[in-house]
Amino acid sequence: FKYCGASLPDGMIRRSSGRLAAATLGAAIGALSFLFASAATFYSGSLLSTRGSTRPLVRRASSYDASEWAEEPPLRIGHGFDIHRMAPTDSPEVRGPVTIGGVAFNDFELGIVAHSDGDIVYHSIVDAIFGALTLPDIGQFFPDTDPRWKGASSDIFMEEARRQMDMRGYRIGNVDVTIIAQAPRMMVKDHPLAKDGKPYDHKVAMMENIAKLLRCPLNRINVKARTHEKVDAVGEKRAVSCHV
Repeated sequence: FKYCGASLPDGMIRRSSGRLAAATLGAAIGALSFLFASAATFYSGSLLSTRGSTRPLVRRASSYDASEWAEEPPLRIGHGFDIHRMAPTDSPEVRGPVTIGGVAFNDFELGIVAHSDGDIVYHSIVDAIFGALTLPDIGQFFPDTDPRWKGASSDIFMEEARRQMDMRGYRIGNVDVTIIAQAPRMMVKDHPLAKDGKPYDHKVAMMENIAKLLRCPLNRINVKARTHEKVDAVGEKRAVSCHV
C-alpha cells in the first residue's frame, strides 16, 4: 500500500464490500471514533465478534495466525484532535477568518493562525480517518513546510481522506464531532438568519458540509460544541480545538 499525500493536485465506518453490518458500540468519553465494519455483527459493549463467532477480534499474541491477518479487519477505530491559535484579524500571523467545519466566521473579530485555512473540524476528521487506516498523520500528508498547502482549503484534505478510505474498501458509518471553543459561538441568538426566536445553529451547515465531502448520508454526521469554561487558551479565546 502506498499513500500519495504529496502528489495530490465517533464514528463508525463499514467496509463497502460484503453484507451490510449492524452495529452497537459503547461510547468513548471525550473522543470520537471511526468504526469500520464488513460482514460483522456488533454486540452490546466493546466486544466485537465476526458473524457466527464469539471470539474477540483482538487476540493474545499466543493465538496469532498470520493467515487471519492477511486481509483488512472488519473493524477499525481512529481518533483525531486539532487546535489552532487565534489572533486579531490585522495580525501578520493570521491567514484568514476562523473556519470551522467549512463555515467561515467572517464577522468574528479574530482570525486563524495556521498554514492552511486551519479548519479544526476537518483536520480532526482527517486525522481520525488516517489513524484508523494506520496511515501517517495529516502533518505528514500535508506538511506545513510545503508552500502548496499555504492557505489551502481543508476540503482538499477531506477529499484525500475519503479517497484513502475508498481505496481500502471502507465507508463512513457515523462521525461524532466535539468542538471546544469559547468563541466564536456556534449558536447565535441575534444572527440575521435566526427564525421564530430560535438561535441560528452553525452546526447544521457544518454537518451538511462534512456529509457532502465524505459522501455519506447526513444522518451519519453529528456535531456538538461546548465552551472551555474560560480556562486556558481556549477558554481565554486565544485558540479553538476539536476532538473527533
